[in-house]
Amino acid sequence: MPLDDELDRIFATRDRDNMQPTIDALLPLYASNPGNARVLYELGGAYDTDGQEEVARGFYERSLAAGLEGDLLRRCYVQYGSTLRNVGEYEKSREIFSTARSRFPDSPSLGAFEAITLHAAGDLDEAIATLLDVLVEFVRTPDIERYKPAISGNAAYIRSLDEKS
Repeated sequence: MPLDDELDRIFATRDRDNMQPTIDALLPLYASNPGNARVLYELGGAYDTDGQEEVARGFYERSLAAGLEGDLLRRCYVQYGSTLRNVGEYEKSREIFSTARSRFPDSPSLGAFEAITLHAAGDLDEAIATLLDVLVEFVRTPDIERYKPAISGNAAYIRSLDEKS
């Protein structure tokens, strides 16, 4: 079975409440494909879901170095940035989300998770402003469309509060 198909099969049967069988299924693929960016990413994700952030972090870093691309890269940024936040590395998390948002400007999930990092780092005004930006950019309803200028203006005002303090 091709590697991508095998990875898809493993993840289709995973149980987020018991990730050990998924990790056990991925380890032989890792042993036979230690430099494969997707294998590294998926194993990192499995460890991350299992609550093993420090182990996950190493796999995420190696998957990025191995040239992860496309939607998997976007997903890795979300997960890696969140893992960094969870282990208290807020500045590194912010850097990852900044890089990710410049590479994937059409991803609302990156903005949402960046806001969570900002909040965790104590930058509450920027966290709220970032969420307002995500709302204006990605929510398409008549109600939001009508109030886009006001929401954007409020985001700018909230950001300015950081400058005043």
